[in-house]
Amino acid sequence: MNIDWASTSHMTEIDPTKPLPADIGILEETDLVIIGGSDGVTQTATDNVVQQVRGSFPDLPLVQEPYASAQISGETTASVDWIVVPVVFNGDRDHFVGNHVRMLSQLGSDLEALLGQDVSVMDVVEKLVPVGYVIQNTNSKAASIAGVSDSLSVAQVRGAALATEIFYDFPIFHVDYAGMFGGTADTTAAATYFEDTALLYSGGIDSAQKATDVLAAGADAIVVNECFHENVDAFTQTTRISPSQI
Repeated sequence: MNIDWASTSHMTEIDPTKPLPADIGILEETDLVIIGGSDGVTQTATDNVVQQVRGSFPDLPLVQEPYASAQISGETTASVDWIVVPVVFNGDRDHFVGNHVRMLSQLGSDLEALLGQDVSVMDVVEKLVPVGYVIQNTNSKAASIAGVSDSLSVAQVRGAALATEIFYDFPIFHVDYAGMFGGTADTTAAATYFEDTALLYSGGIDSAQKATDVLAAGADAIVVNECFHENVDAFTQTTRISPSQI
């Protein structure tokens, strides 16, 4: 995954099940777009958003985060730069390893039906990026779907971060507070030992101050999601990061 982290600090996650802002030109202010969601997302909805974003911003790095192989199509595979697959450390077995085996098994055994004749297994595999993932808001829909019953302590977040870099060699570790702002303690803990792994934070980022605080705590990038769909003014504020405070 060849991302220039020196110039990538603001990411926007778009949920295909939610309406886009009237003017998606606000994406000019972000460095990378992730398209994904686990609740009710269809291949058609994903394809539509991928094509809208790619058509409007042909040079903007574009990532898909599918929940299942059914959300991957030949069109999206050709259009996105990477396909990220979360490995949830505090989720159930399916969300740590089971879903990934199932997804790859389906792609390997029924690729033509899923993606069409013009896409090979390697076309997909070359774009797959595993991401070490921690969901810290146990009341969130994401936690419910992933089987997360307990959040991790700061020490456990640090341990999951170390496992991501040392045991699994994943290129990214993501701390997700899924709809609420979780402060900076987990970010600081996770960043302590990273040399090769990029650190992402998401959850409740709706102001320039929160964005700046998380980046100053050690995150390589913030992921903004809710306010992109719900509050364009707040989304714009999240892009007003102060480099002098990082």
